[in-house]
Amino acid sequence: MKTKLCLFLGVFAIVSSGCDAQENGPKIELPNSIDYTYEIVADSIDIPWGLTFLNEKAFLVTDKAGVLYHIENGIKTEVDGLPQVYVRGQGGLLDIAVSPDYATTGTIYFTTSSPLGEDKGGHTALYSTQLENNTLVNTKLLYKGDYNTKKGQHWGSRISFDDAGHLYFSIGDRGNREVNPQDITRDGGKIYRLNLDGSIPADNPFVHLANSRAAIYSYGHRNPQGMVTHPETGEIWTHEHGPRGGDEINIIKAGKNYGWPIITYGINYSGTPITDITQKEGLEQPLYYWLPSIAPSGMAFVTSDVYPNWKGDLFVGSLKFEYLERLKIKSNKVVKREKILDSIGRVRNVEEGPDGFLYVGVEGKGILKIVPKS
Repeated sequence: MKTKLCLFLGVFAIVSSGCDAQENGPKIELPNSIDYTYEIVADSIDIPWGLTFLNEKAFLVTDKAGVLYHIENGIKTEVDGLPQVYVRGQGGLLDIAVSPDYATTGTIYFTTSSPLGEDKGGHTALYSTQLENNTLVNTKLLYKGDYNTKKGQHWGSRISFDDAGHLYFSIGDRGNREVNPQDITRDGGKIYRLNLDGSIPADNPFVHLANSRAAIYSYGHRNPQGMVTHPETGEIWTHEHGPRGGDEINIIKAGKNYGWPIITYGINYSGTPITDITQKEGLEQPLYYWLPSIAPSGMAFVTSDVYPNWKGDLFVGSLKFEYLERLKIKSNKVVKREKILDSIGRVRNVEEGPDGFLYVGVEGKGILKIVPKS
């Protein structure tokens, strides 16, 4: 095993992988010229985790503390009717997304940390609902992770859709890496796939295995807090938090094992190793990994012509370093990384709006719209 003595956050540690992200791809850089600015379209939101657009003028934002906001023409209104939210640690009111058939059904999906179940504590839950007069109605629980725990970490959670009528959502390993990610009879550390009505697709990879969780689509994940459908291939892309080092971008495939914690490019927060291997037959390699960690949150591709130089690029928020990262990818390889909105604050989410602009959720600030300079 090849090892290096690396400095992480002022602490030296022996690791089996490289010390710097340059070994896995290009170093992060600042743009040569700043040709964009931003405007705040919704202010004073503590942790704007989830963001979804109802139309070009109205959108919904979740605050992790357990508040859902409806924003239209700059007016922010609290939405009533949420189920009980178990706010603990990293958990609370999480992602939100309108259904692909929202125009005809009015269906909205959201994830939250939920105390439902016999065990004390909570687990990630997925709901469907509708919005009437700033109140949630016809709210239904579609899925709830089992084996509640009082641990406050690694709830996930993001939502996305494919073109075949499926909904995908993520649940983190809930702080139990020894059991949950590699056990398909337990929830946690997984990407799940449902039909839009909440039923289990007949072709899910583990649907016929006894005692398995039939909703599981892939496993071996740590804490996926970014998920997006690739605009050209239709593939589901995720990113997830590693430990100290080893944040990953993955392309999700049915039934695949993404390795956590058997393989990882990260180490324990204490500086001790988790494992001495980064690759193993039968376990998926990430498309990209960050060393050191950036603590990624939120994920979006630019598909519009609003930003001509950014079209096709992937954008990921950094909680740790407080910027939005632009990644140019060719043939599934990151060829350029760039800081956007450097030192803006902890970036929790990024979405492309129906108007083609990027909207960024920043903790303590709210929702920012990136505007090209004329």
